[in-house]
Amino acid sequence: MKTFKVTGKINKPNLHTPFARELLADKSEHAVEKVYAEIGSRHRVRRFQIKITEVKELSADEIENPILKKLVTGEE
Repeated sequence: MKTFKVTGKINKPNLHTPFARELLADKSEHAVEKVYAEIGSRHRVRRFQIKITEVKELSADEIENPILKKLVTGEE
């Protein structure tokens, strides 16, 4: 599994906010699908209201999320 950082913007009539998510996935396409599913579920946003600007694969030292970093590096 690789670590990806997906950044983008939510464009809802009353909500215009940027987001950045770090997550584990096999491919960048899977990471994008997971972001669509999670943000759509949490914020009641449709896929056409989510604009993804960048999908970047991260190395172990670039990960900011401490839980994800422990999973990837295997630290306790």
